Amino acid sequence: MAMLGYEAWYIQPEESAPEEGQTADTQAGEEAATEDGIPAVTNETREAANEAATAGEEAFSALMSGDTEAAGVAARKLLDGALPLLTNIGIGIVIVIVALFIAGRVRSIVLKTMRKARVDETLGSFFSQLAKWAIIGIGLVSAIGYMGVPTASFAAVIGGASLAIGLAFQGSLGNLAAGVMLLIFRPFKIGDVVQVGGVTAKVTQIDLFTTMLDTPDNRRIIMPNGNIFGNEIENITFHPTRRVDVEVGTEYPADLDKVREVLMGATKKIEGVLTDPVPVIYLKELGGSSINWAVRAWSNTADYWAVKEKLTRQIKYDLDAAEIGIPFPQMDVHIDGKVLSGSAE
Repeated sequence: MAMLGYEAWYIQPEESAPEEGQTADTQAGEEAATEDGIPAVTNETREAANEAATAGEEAFSALMSGDTEAAGVAARKLLDGALPLLTNIGIGIVIVIVALFIAGRVRSIVLKTMRKARVDETLGSFFSQLAKWAIIGIGLVSAIGYMGVPTASFAAVIGGASLAIGLAFQGSLGNLAAGVMLLIFRPFKIGDVVQVGGVTAKVTQIDLFTTMLDTPDNRRIIMPNGNIFGNEIENITFHPTRRVDVEVGTEYPADLDKVREVLMGATKKIEGVLTDPVPVIYLKELGGSSINWAVRAWSNTADYWAVKEKLTRQIKYDLDAAEIGIPFPQMDVHIDGKVLSGSAE
């Protein structure tokens, strides 16, 4: 009859004879030395699985032959053999749960320690995530070993399937590699406002595989690290200061020197405009219906939008006060009088 699942997993190895120069007592001592570790647990679980599989086959055969008494005896053997196996599986599940709890606590401790040491927030977040996943990995391997799965054989299977695993997880591995590169080159840090992948948002968290961004309208965007590192990255808040550009057009009859004076005066009335570098009033071009100017002032990066809005408002007020018009595109239509008279007739 075919072997059941657990019996197929845990095939008992044949007993080997003592090697030359090694007595039976020495070999027994080495086997006993494993009783306190996972190898002993693995052997016990393997034996329990084999006994449960054998009892299951006997119970099935007895039921098929109609021998209820033998089926009952086999069922009790099945229960006795399955109980240690289920116990070890339960302990393995508990190990995983405890590992998840400890991993979360360790992540918090590492993050707090990094902050107290005034380590950059990006590095602190990365290493805390690394510690979390390392503990989870150790917990999973320990749980698998305690459940009776030989970890050495398990590692060999994973090694043999490494190509298939690499192909299946190439996207995740690429994101992990991109996360490491972001940590090394650090094109941005937590708190920076960046434009990447067509999105302008604030960086809130950098994980091993993804980066979390919050948009100005309070939307959370989770972007794979591979999409970030493989594209153009614009760090808007990298420098402490930014230039505020306001473009405005004035009417052609306006005196150029007077316009320049009015625009420069508007920059001096705005709180937040820096005096170094000095604001610049730039005559940009002679447009189709207006003389176009560019007002360029500097502010702290955090004050950029507030200064831009105030400066635009002040320029409009000062131009109106100086009676300098701001033209808009328009079309003048001239009608020939003779053509008009002819059409009227």
